[in-house]
Amino acid sequence: MRAVVARQYGPPEVFELQNLPDPQLKPGQVLIRVKAAGINFADILSRMGLYGGVPKPPFVPGLEISGVIEDVADNLPAQAAGLRKGMRVAALTKFKGYAELVAVPASQVFPIPDRVSFEDAAAIPVNYLTAYHSMFQMGNLQAGDRILIHAAAGGVGVAAIQLAKARKLVIFGTAGSAKQDYLRSIGVHYPIDYTKEDFVEVVRRAAPDGIELAFDAVGGDYFKRSQRCLGPGGRLVVYGFSAAVGADGKRSLWRIAKALLQTRLYHPLPMIDQNLAVIGVHLGRMQGREALMKKEMDEILRMYEAGEVKPVIGKSFPLAQAADAHRFIHARQNIGKVLLTI
Repeated sequence: MRAVVARQYGPPEVFELQNLPDPQLKPGQVLIRVKAAGINFADILSRMGLYGGVPKPPFVPGLEISGVIEDVADNLPAQAAGLRKGMRVAALTKFKGYAELVAVPASQVFPIPDRVSFEDAAAIPVNYLTAYHSMFQMGNLQAGDRILIHAAAGGVGVAAIQLAKARKLVIFGTAGSAKQDYLRSIGVHYPIDYTKEDFVEVVRRAAPDGIELAFDAVGGDYFKRSQRCLGPGGRLVVYGFSAAVGADGKRSLWRIAKALLQTRLYHPLPMIDQNLAVIGVHLGRMQGREALMKKEMDEILRMYEAGEVKPVIGKSFPLAQAADAHRFIHARQNIGKVLLTI
């Protein structure tokens, strides 16, 4: 099979398209012929060696795919007993997704309806599960609550906006100047141009008492500034650290150190005094919660079929152009999801 291999940690140039042996099924796994693979900021961090649990090079990146089941091993878990050869599915892969074939534990595989395209299916698992789990499972948001979404025009940001709109939340969203009209067009009540405005001032002007949840994958000083937007009982959800990554795609110890030094440390006693919750979300560390992930995925697919959510595909690249796809994301050019198609 063909697969994209990261030969070492570094910029997009470390990628190489190689011919590798087909994966061999282990008990409890299914083999999927990949039609599309989603690209996430976690893939950027993985390529740079900055993501938790990233394998040592050489490795095949990629955390989510869609495709068709090619083969099914024995001893599938009870909740996955209906999986069979020829079924259209999406899956969380925990790396190895940038390939023509991938073997995946059956508990991480989700059947998809015929009405869901392979492109949409590959764009759903990481982005929509991250947003849904953060906002409604961990964040317990209710209709009328207010949410601040950073990187609002990215894959997770667009997913969060659609989910927030469907659940009747008040939405604040940050993005660059070129993306402000887009944010307005998809229902953001308070678009914020982070290059020209202080998002804390915008939020506090519209919500003097503070908001219920800030959804932050930037990190650095954004964490403490996001906290300043919260009211009593507010939740700060952190699910990434893009402040450590520059547009050049290269690993910079200076940039990483600066972002870490700017990150606020949280002590439990002030958190008690402020009625503050800080919540970390990492889909790759949800072992043992597969039933919850399936329940959330079922609800997301229901919302998809009801027309309440739909992935926005910013651009698709062929598998051999994975490096170009990563450069596209580094340049902050994407609105919505970037895919590899196979």
